[in-house]
Parts: sequence; structure tokens; C-alpha cells
Amino acid sequence: MSDENQVESEELPHLLLVDDDATFTRVMARAMSRRGFRVSTAGSADEGLEIAKDDLPDFAALDLKMEGDSGLVLLPKLLELDPEMRVVILTGYSSIATAVEAIKRGACNYLCKPADADDVLAALLTEHADLDNLVPDNPMSVDRLQWEHIQRVLSEHEGNISATARALGMHRRTLQRKLQKRPVRR
Repeated sequence: MSDENQVESEELPHLLLVDDDATFTRVMARAMSRRGFRVSTAGSADEGLEIAKDDLPDFAALDLKMEGDSGLVLLPKLLELDPEMRVVILTGYSSIATAVEAIKRGACNYLCKPADADDVLAALLTEHADLDNLVPDNPMSVDRLQWEHIQRVLSEHEGNISATARALGMHRRTLQRKLQKRPVRR
């Protein structure tokens, strides 16, 4: 990258994405880059905090549930670095309790997955979170959450059924039966 491009890149608003779902993070980073952000990504709260210490972001989107510390643990640490940072909590496991806790800890908004780049951008730029609409009226069913989780783990294991079954702690045949079913509706 030339020095001129480097300077132009550093002038873009900086977004930190912290999520342990590598596929989601890669797709979201690409989409947010197209929307005019300089994007840094991390797969854990610890990695995200180190990146933020080295290159302070203007915005952050944090996954609620990750290996190690959650997004709710990382949130106040980021705000200690910069109280003006706009932070959105993303989760596939939405609840009113976690939404309220995220807002209390300083998040500017809370989004339920699946969320796309436009949803994240709108959440980051909205002045105040709408507490009445933080959790959808029709959250995903337990069956749909399970199906989504299986698909995510399958993707992480590059379609390998045996490795996915081991990661999920289930028998390979049970996993194959679950995969043969149509995706459950929300």
C-alpha cells in the first residue's frame, strides 16, 4: 500500500469486529469496508482488547457469547480506552435481560443475529437504542437456534460431518439425521 493510500485508509472511521464466528466476521468486515470503514477483526475478547489498545477504534461490534470473555465483559474495557466509542452488541441468543445489561454497560445498541452490514451500520449510527425493539417479538425458536448452531459448527469444520459431530458432542448418525431435515422456521 502506498503512503498516500495508507494516510487515506487511516482517515476512514475505524471499526473493530469481535466475533468467534470466522465466516460471519470475514463477510461483515468485507461489507463494512465497502461502506467506508477501516475494519479490524478479532476472534476473542482478549484479542479485540489488544487490537483496540494498539489502534483505538471509533466503533465496535461485539459478539455476546464467545470462548473466553463475552462481549459484555469486553464492552466496559473498550469504553475505558475511549468513552466516546460507539459499541453494538450482537447475539444469536437474544433476551431482554442481556439487552438491558448491554445498554447499562454502555453499548449504544443491541442487535439480534442474523444481522447484516446495513443493520450494524444503522445500530452504530443510531443516537439512542430503542429499548422496546431490542429483542424481536418473535425470537428464534430453540429448534431454529439449534439448527443455526449446527450449521455454524459445520461451516467451521469445512463440512466434515465427523469432526462437526465430535465438536457438538453428538453421534455422527444423529447429526446426519438433523442435517437431512429442512431448516426450521424462526
